[in-house]
Amino acid sequence: MPLPLARAALIGSLRALLLVVVFGWSAMAGEPAGYVGQSVCAGCHAKEAAAWAGSHHDQAMQAATPATVLGDFADATLDHFGIVSRFYRSGDTYRVRTEGPDGSAHDYDIAFTFGVYPLQQYLIAMPGGRLQALGIAWDSRPKQQGGQRWFPLYPDQRLPVGDRLHWTGRDQTWNHMCAACHSTDLQKHFDLATNTYATTWSEVNVACEACHGPGSVHVAWAAQHQAPASAADHMGLTAWLKPTDSGVWEMDTARGIARRTQPLMSQELDACAGCHARRRPIAEPAAPGGKLLDSYSVAYLEPGLYHADGQIDGEVFEYGSFVQSRMFHAGVTCSDCHDPHALTLRAEGNAVCAQCHMPAKFDVSAHTHHPAGSPGAQCVACHMPSKTYMVVDDRRDHSLRVPRPDLTLTIGTPNACSQCHRDKSAAWAAQAVAAWFPQGRQTTPHYGTALAAGRSGAPGAEALLDTLIGDPSAPAIARGSALLLLGQLATPASEPAIRAAARDPDDLVRAAVPRAVTDASAGALLPDIAPLLRDPVRAVRIETARALAGVDPASLTPDQRLAYVRANQELIDAERIESETPEAHLNIGLIDQRRQDVAAAAADYETALRLDPAFVPAMVNLADLDRMRGQEQAAAALLEKAQTIAPDNADVHHALGLQLVRRHDYAGALTQLRQAAVLAPDNARYAYVYAVALNATGSADQALAVLQQAHQRHPADRDVLTALIGIARDTHALPMALAYARALAALDPGDQQARMLVLALQAQLARDAGSAKP
Repeated sequence: MPLPLARAALIGSLRALLLVVVFGWSAMAGEPAGYVGQSVCAGCHAKEAAAWAGSHHDQAMQAATPATVLGDFADATLDHFGIVSRFYRSGDTYRVRTEGPDGSAHDYDIAFTFGVYPLQQYLIAMPGGRLQALGIAWDSRPKQQGGQRWFPLYPDQRLPVGDRLHWTGRDQTWNHMCAACHSTDLQKHFDLATNTYATTWSEVNVACEACHGPGSVHVAWAAQHQAPASAADHMGLTAWLKPTDSGVWEMDTARGIARRTQPLMSQELDACAGCHARRRPIAEPAAPGGKLLDSYSVAYLEPGLYHADGQIDGEVFEYGSFVQSRMFHAGVTCSDCHDPHALTLRAEGNAVCAQCHMPAKFDVSAHTHHPAGSPGAQCVACHMPSKTYMVVDDRRDHSLRVPRPDLTLTIGTPNACSQCHRDKSAAWAAQAVAAWFPQGRQTTPHYGTALAAGRSGAPGAEALLDTLIGDPSAPAIARGSALLLLGQLATPASEPAIRAAARDPDDLVRAAVPRAVTDASAGALLPDIAPLLRDPVRAVRIETARALAGVDPASLTPDQRLAYVRANQELIDAERIESETPEAHLNIGLIDQRRQDVAAAAADYETALRLDPAFVPAMVNLADLDRMRGQEQAAAALLEKAQTIAPDNADVHHALGLQLVRRHDYAGALTQLRQAAVLAPDNARYAYVYAVALNATGSADQALAVLQQAHQRHPADRDVLTALIGIARDTHALPMALAYARALAALDPGDQQARMLVLALQAQLARDAGSAKP
């Protein structure tokens, strides 16, 4: 039973005094800060401790006891695709009988609860120190909302044993996937040699030091300072989350919107984003109070995660959408809307927005165009539309954007209006918004247009992306996303935009620059990219090292070579943080392969396959290395095994097709290359290679048909256009060849070769026309 708060605070105070003896001497000796525990913090911070008690952070993970388990374990059952799971108790032990890793039913003890609302998951201890998250969760919402029931997290799928999403699979392993954000001072302690964990934590849930950093030095400071002191020394805290500027919020009554008197200077968002972002760790342990990109690499506005206009799509949490918002750029931070200890909103309903937006101007029908008090008059209905994850968890988009149904019509992104008015069209919504706000946002450009063009490879995409990259008024995450999309779209015309981005003051922009560099452009951009090896931000340095892995060291200055060695080691260390995953070793192998260290790359791929013998990407890459080493039979065996494991994997079909070409089995190669193109229609390269093979075997008409379909999907792909021009010219379809040559020249007006090709085809057509005259 929990101690009464007053008694707990007294005990915490006594513990704090006792710990000063230990931690005080350590702090004075200059030793690193250590974790002291929530009860010590509560000794002086009783108000904050009381607010935190019972919060979602407090209940992020708990031992499974009658006080913490919410689910029905009174011999309840759930039948999902014929797999019957039974939930029951044996005394105070909570148990489930369900399908295990061998496909048979077994009884398992529930070790921990995981989360609390709107669903609660359960963790089961498995061999190797792993805790696995059961694929069946308890819906903890009220019964009238559909809750108080067991439900499968993948209701439309029968996940087979061995699938990475099966509850016994690696993507459900708590130690890797979940632990760092649900416990305090989490240490994975993964042993690659034995493929086991010995994971520890200082506190099982998200307690004070998860956000504020280890507190021993602060405890020592508190013992020496009985009166409040200047924040200059941060009171011994490793993570100082209060603003360090002197700005305040003042209401601009003319506009009805509050403005900050000074730009916000705070590490609060970076501290929250460590868990409230789609990210992967690049430093271990993460530095409390440091820059986000010194500890994590964050996801950009990538397909599958975000829609082209930046609205949430996949499970991306809050950071990536919030940093797109005008609120973020105005200086709003997490705690302006959320109590950081209780995790509740600062106010109810529209009142939370009214802190900065005058109700007389915004919380009225003249602005909302919905009846007062109705669901449509709620600020969040229009500006924070929600999407449901994990079956029952509604999460709101934190980009706080103005609804843009006009973008639905032009680039196909969702809009808040249609989420409620399902019986109306996007055109209806766009007309309504334009009528209400004639000078509204629909009259201004949106970065989503450039990102949508870049995703589809539309004509003019490169210029649109270059403009977005250089637009300082656009969100940095959108500009970084544009850099990622440049890729094969980039011509020398994009180099000025990339060079300028390499000097951009925003970390998110600079971190994306190396990912815009291709092998073809690396030489020209090297003088601008190489300095990023010494960037003050770790994410920038390691992505630069990745981009320059294939560069000849002789092209670098001695200072740059030294910087590369250091940054490359940071990159390898970052990948090894997740060394329990085959993906980490695949990534290291790709780096070694680009550095032409074939033996090291092969060892990396073999390690990935030791961790997961069915990991197809490692098989494909190892087969490619075997080919390079002249071991064609070993390569073929690997690819055939990969095809057995993943018969619908386009990469495997493509690799097998190329392997059969080398064996002069052209009929078999065409079958495999065709399948790759069919399975991955968005991969222009696969269509191009298949068409080239068709043409080489005498099927020019089929090749043209494949290329024309690919061109419709990828109108800016130069390889596809070049092949169309060549095959059309060889088959004497000169008008067709000229049309595609003009399309190629239009992609890059500075491409002299393309312009000369157009002139040559025009001249040939003129000659043919002249010779055809009687």
